[in-house]
Amino acid sequence: MSRRLPTIHGITEHDAGPYRMERLDLEFGNGERRLYERLHGRGHGAVAVVPMIDDDTVLLVREYAAGVHRYELGLVKGRIDAGETPLQAADRELKEEAGYGARRLDIVRTLTLAPTYMSHLTTVVLARDLYPERLPGDEPEELEVVPWRLDALHELVEREDCSEGRSIAALFLVREYLARHAG
Repeated sequence: MSRRLPTIHGITEHDAGPYRMERLDLEFGNGERRLYERLHGRGHGAVAVVPMIDDDTVLLVREYAAGVHRYELGLVKGRIDAGETPLQAADRELKEEAGYGARRLDIVRTLTLAPTYMSHLTTVVLARDLYPERLPGDEPEELEVVPWRLDALHELVEREDCSEGRSIAALFLVREYLARHAG
């Protein structure tokens, strides 16, 4: 069933650090009115990079995750800077975080994090034909690079130190993408 989007009667905003919090005064098609809140990032989106060192192996990074106060194993990720395309941001982040550049970059799709209350978008980028190149990044310490076979994703997602949803979703999306585009 296709529904008409709610009517926005008003939006109020306030600063919430790296985000802008909006309160929407909405009226739904059945006449019900509600206040909804949503977060808008101040940037231009983010990338999650799936770097394939060979046809079967992805490179993961282990980095400190302040939200859960532990080291987390996941993909190279980062924001898209002003003036950058998602592919340029993916190549830069890959060089900063994993020490590799990519000769071939493909956008797989865009993901949302929590679309019911956040506008944040992450572009999943498949990086292939890698070569060593490191750029200085903003991480306080060099990240550990961990090769992982795509046919062992089931083992990865069972690990306590691999819980970030964008990384897990992107890895499965890329595995399916590669299976469909083999050859």
